[in-house]
Amino acid sequence: MLVNVNRFFPLLALIGAVTAYLMPSWFTELKSAIVPLLVIIMLSMGLTLDLQDFTNAFKQKRAVLTGLVLQFSVMPLSALLISQLLGLDRELTIGMVLVGSVAGGTASNVVCYLAKGDVALSITMTALSTLAGVVLTPLIIKLLIGEMIDIPFADMLLSLVKIVLFPVSAGVIINHFFKSLVAKVAPALPLISILAIVMAITIIVALNANQFDKVGSIILLAVFLHNGFGLALGYFCCRLLGFNHTVCKTISIEVGLQNSGLATALCIKFFSPISAIPSAIFSIWHNLSGAMLAGYWARESQD
Repeated sequence: MLVNVNRFFPLLALIGAVTAYLMPSWFTELKSAIVPLLVIIMLSMGLTLDLQDFTNAFKQKRAVLTGLVLQFSVMPLSALLISQLLGLDRELTIGMVLVGSVAGGTASNVVCYLAKGDVALSITMTALSTLAGVVLTPLIIKLLIGEMIDIPFADMLLSLVKIVLFPVSAGVIINHFFKSLVAKVAPALPLISILAIVMAITIIVALNANQFDKVGSIILLAVFLHNGFGLALGYFCCRLLGFNHTVCKTISIEVGLQNSGLATALCIKFFSPISAIPSAIFSIWHNLSGAMLAGYWARESQD
């Protein structure tokens, strides 16, 4: 169920984005729904996690630590570098750095499964990077672009606690104490998350419909490069450190696929709709690139 539903995500996201671009007035009034949609996604993620997922971190401490360091260094630094090389304006640079500074995306677990990676490691890294990002995301943004714009560090930290920490923690606790009940609704959680992400992307595209013609091609290139850097550096850095192929491709996927829904919500709440364009495009592209890479690695493992 999880895999089948996620395979349709890029198509649904494209349909939503095109519809919003052609008919933005249908969705612009839904701007205030972005944060609640993200809370739903984070709660759904928490409901799929167990306390055992966190204790797994102690079994592969070196791999988890390496993945987290790469996650919160490669992605934000490459986002800033690409933005400067392509001459992006301030708003788009903010959006690029923000999508680079958030935790790994929940879709990474499914992509890892399809790629025949280490799913337990993937889940552990996603959970820990999500929790670590509550503090690290605003801190990294402050360090990298604090001179460009005033970063509301305390307010952003508080928002991340409300949007990420509380819903994920609530989901984990509910799953721990009511496991049999959660098991009954578990098959629907991927669909709920995907519909929520698609709706968020649709609203973002609608809010920026008149801007896409001006920034479309350059921001597409920026997002392609950013995602590619994350996937490539995530893999080859781990290779240099001596990890096996399975761990390397798992960390590659974790580093390259970002929680772009969270980046979108933060951009809308603290900066501007146009700064959310990179994360909206990233939401679509990283699932397409992840699916293609997973297909390649899955065929490779069968040879």
